[in-house]
Amino acid sequence: MPNARDRLLLAAAELLQGGGTVSTRAVCDRAGVQAPTLYHHFGSKQGLIDAVANHGFTQYTAVESSGDPLDDLREGWDRHVRFGLEHPSFYGLLYGRVEPGKPCAITAPAHAALRERLTAAAARGMLRVPADDAAEQVLAANVGVTLTLISQPEPDFGLSGRVREAALAGVLHTPSADTPTTRASAALTLRALADDDPGDLTPGERGLLGELLDRLAR
Repeated sequence: MPNARDRLLLAAAELLQGGGTVSTRAVCDRAGVQAPTLYHHFGSKQGLIDAVANHGFTQYTAVESSGDPLDDLREGWDRHVRFGLEHPSFYGLLYGRVEPGKPCAITAPAHAALRERLTAAAARGMLRVPADDAAEQVLAANVGVTLTLISQPEPDFGLSGRVREAALAGVLHTPSADTPTTRASAALTLRALADDDPGDLTPGERGLLGELLDRLAR
């Protein structure tokens, strides 16, 4: 069972995500502990909130762009795995409590950051599938391999690398002069470029263009 500190962190994060008042009683009730336990680990309610911010649900997604989308995707994957291995109980709480039909709002920043990196790849003609689909595939593989490594007595980082390359190969290709541009690839590239710089298109025109490009991409 996750320790009390991890449960307090997750409880505070869930309450913060909900936008309501984060009281000491609410956090403790949600975590299943008494107030002295919170004070023991964090000193005060504000200390707990500061710890949540510092812990950072998005700390493993904050990869500064290197100018190479593929390198950024690999680095983001590896940071995700390291985060899980360094905080196994906390990671298990984040990704192990799945509710049918309900996306996890707390981990949404990880998905958003991944989609941004994949959109950058699409702008260079590297994406095989729409960025949203690619993000779902890559994140599913990333979470799966991280949970697997957490369960291993000695984490097999070679497994992580192999799964990473297979996942990326499934959604990316490397354009070259010898590789003809497909209709889908061109549509995905234009979609990413239009999203980044829509010019003087009206919202209605952007919506129509996006719909047409999505259809071409599929």
